[in-house]
This record gives sequence, structure tokens and C-alpha cells, in this order.
Amino acid sequence: MHARQSVWVFGYGSLIWEPGFAFSSRQIARLEGYQRSFCMRSIHHRGTVAHPGLVLALDEGAGDCEGVAFEIPAGIAEESLEYLRARELISAAYLEACAPVQLRDGRQVEAVTYVIDRAHEQYCAGLSLEDQAQIIAGAVGGRGPNYEYLFNTTAHLTELGLRDAQLDWLAARVRALRS
Repeated sequence: MHARQSVWVFGYGSLIWEPGFAFSSRQIARLEGYQRSFCMRSIHHRGTVAHPGLVLALDEGAGDCEGVAFEIPAGIAEESLEYLRARELISAAYLEACAPVQLRDGRQVEAVTYVIDRAHEQYCAGLSLEDQAQIIAGAVGGRGPNYEYLFNTTAHLTELGLRDAQLDWLAARVRALRS
């Protein structure tokens, strides 16, 4: 990436509702070949080493993921990417990737995104939805309760008109567990 060009970043979880960087535009976008999944144990932000939580990751496979693409102006692109790397690569469970995303306006752009490293010890695909709900209902990390992360993500996806049936089920189940 060149300092003279804007940079696109694809968000599919907390970046949707808390990007933490300035951007000049944002659009609904689709990334093919990946799914949003609670397949990463969180030992920093939404859990601890002793009691890990779960956070979303992009896991490679059939299908696609709808999220938000943010355009970062060239003048602040490098500092924004440094911020994102400090936030997203805290335990090296994510890999920074550049992938083509389809914007809602029809354009296709290359976007920086963070995908799960399947070889990392925090990767935990294959948990049942009930197991995910049990973990999310009780875990707490440096950025707060794990259930807040789930609830914020589902609320913002719904606000954007993006439905995720598994996240909707998890949110309802976690609410029931917490009541």
C-alpha cells in the first residue's frame, strides 16, 4: 500500500460498531470465501487466560460474509493501520490479509482484514452454538463482558440490515442464560 492512496478496511465484528480510527466513507461490503464465526478464544479483550471468552473471526470456507468497508484517507492510513495492528494482532491469532471485497455500490476494492490463523492455539472452530452461548454468557476480559460484544455486534448488524441467523440465535440464548 502506498501512502498516496486511501486504504480500505473490512470490518465484520467490533470494527463495525467501534472502528477506533477516522474514515472518509463506509459502505456495506461482502467478502467471499469467509464466514463470520465465534472461532477464536479471547484471552485479552473478552476473556482471560484462566476463563477465555469468544470473539468473532473470519474463517475460510464456502459462503461469504457481509460487513462494512471503511475507506481511510491516505494521510492517516499508516497510523490507522498501526492502531489496527496493535488492536487486532495482540495475540497473533489473526492474520492480516488483503482481500477483494464487493461494495454495495458495485465497486470491488482491495481491503485489509483480519482472518483467523487456523494453526493458532486460540482457534476453536466446531463448538456447538450452545457451548458458544455458555462461554459468551460468563466470560469477561479487559474490554468488558463477552456478551456485550455479542449484543453490540448483533444490534449493529441488524441496524445495517444485515442478518446473521447464528448470531441472532446466540444473542437470544445468551439473554436467556443471563436472565
